[in-house]
Amino acid sequence: MIIREDDGKVAVLRLAHGGLNLMDTELLEAIALAFRELSGGDVRSVVITGRGHVFCAGLDLKRYMGGGTDYARHLPLLVGKAFEAVFNCPLPVVAAVNGHAIGGGCVLACCADVRVMADGDTKIGLPELRVGVPFPRAALEIVRYAVGGVSARRLALGAQTYCPQQATELGLVDEVVPADELLDRAKTAARTLAEQTPPDTFTVTKAQLHRDALERIDRYRDEENMLAQRLWVEHAVIDGWAKRYLDSAKDKPRSAKPGR
Repeated sequence: MIIREDDGKVAVLRLAHGGLNLMDTELLEAIALAFRELSGGDVRSVVITGRGHVFCAGLDLKRYMGGGTDYARHLPLLVGKAFEAVFNCPLPVVAAVNGHAIGGGCVLACCADVRVMADGDTKIGLPELRVGVPFPRAALEIVRYAVGGVSARRLALGAQTYCPQQATELGLVDEVVPADELLDRAKTAARTLAEQTPPDTFTVTKAQLHRDALERIDRYRDEENMLAQRLWVEHAVIDGWAKRYLDSAKDKPRSAKPGR
């Protein structure tokens, strides 16, 4: 589900969950566990990536719609926990966005300190509102931290996806490189972040930068989680909004389609 390959003091975590790395309860739990297990070892930095032409195509909508009330209610809580595990990692984290990063995949990339994306016919963005589900507070705060308030509003409310060049203009990615150079470039960025500063200084500075976002996540977590859970259940189990969205997306290329 997640393959770890250490290159010196860089831990490369590769999502390997089906063809599209769709987020279900198992993958979300695996992401949180993988980042918790990084502490206390010799690793100094982390690269997270996917395989093939997909970084992460977002929520597994079929599991979400077919899992029943309990599954739909539990899912947004796991989504938030997985994102926070990556965002809170005290080590330098680089996202090597090797392909489509849709919805939760886009947020996962935003959890990283640096985002490098492969050039090509790939998309990144946040179509959640079309699916009918609100963002967990952690996702919104992480995206706002990554791209700033104006771009976060455009991404969340616009519910569009963007090519790599557009993504750089929005601040979603820091650099676009040829696909065959992506992993090496991401490892270099990870090593640079780890080696240019004492580890404790980096950790403190990262915590300072994240502090406002984390305080807002903590402040609104309980209230907004209850609201998110209600709406995730309603639109998956009761009114069928998510199914209508998925049906309407059938004409899109499979690899670019979220939640397939």
